[in-house]
Amino acid sequence: MAECRGDGDPQSNEDAVDNFKFFSKRGPTGPTEQKESTSVSSSHKEGVSDPYRYKMDYPCLGICLIINNKNFHPKTQMSSRTGTDADAALAVKTFTALGYKIRIFNDLTMKEMTQLMLNVSQEDHSDRASFACVLLSHGDEGLIYGTDGPEKFENLTKCFKGRHCKSLLGKPKLFFIQACRGMQLDDGAFIEVDSVDEQTSERIPTEADFLYAYSTAPGYYSWRNTSKGSWFMQSLCEMLLRYHRELELMQIMTRVNHKVALYFESSSSLPGFDGKKQIPCIVSMLTKDFYFPV
Repeated sequence: MAECRGDGDPQSNEDAVDNFKFFSKRGPTGPTEQKESTSVSSSHKEGVSDPYRYKMDYPCLGICLIINNKNFHPKTQMSSRTGTDADAALAVKTFTALGYKIRIFNDLTMKEMTQLMLNVSQEDHSDRASFACVLLSHGDEGLIYGTDGPEKFENLTKCFKGRHCKSLLGKPKLFFIQACRGMQLDDGAFIEVDSVDEQTSERIPTEADFLYAYSTAPGYYSWRNTSKGSWFMQSLCEMLLRYHRELELMQIMTRVNHKVALYFESSSSLPGFDGKKQIPCIVSMLTKDFYFPV
């Protein structure tokens, strides 16, 4: 299915989930995280011929495609995703700062989403180092919603795989998905705090060099604040902007997980929806380290 309603005043600072149509929250999203101090590793600053590091010296870092679905056809019974525009604006700011060329689209149907992804995959990406895509919508396990209904997530991404998109072969393809993946709620739990030369020709798996960064674990709701945007996108953009000059992408994503897991908790007057937690799920088929060019 797809999301919670978030019917209240858009300025009321409520949380909602990107799945079934019903819920909202009040109150702060969590305490402010202290800035960490991190030194730049020598491997990051040295040589560019590392076989375990993606080549980044292309004329362009790549396209960042942002699909922001907010309003849905009544037949879907999906509520308006209040707060998603904050996510979209933050994504534009962040990925522009990283060096991507932004293309943003709002309220696309299933057919329009599929066609857009196909069109982009058929472009010549030869002078681009990577591809990034941010999807903001309702969802369920294995599904992402257009404004008129759901589509299998794999049907949106398959056009970028293998020989379907030759100019991105061997290059990182990054997908960041803010959407529910089911209707489970996470109660949380308490813890006690105490080089070989690269070959010039090679055959690689069709699923290689993809990263899927889901806002939540399989089967769970994904929370979105109706004023500030989703927990995941807030954390993702904060960590990318803070660490893109220092850390490898998977290290950054671990910090995103840390931020969402420890610094956010739902506050709701609805029975059973107060004090809930969330953990993003990072699925990586990357074959090398990804450092943003600086």
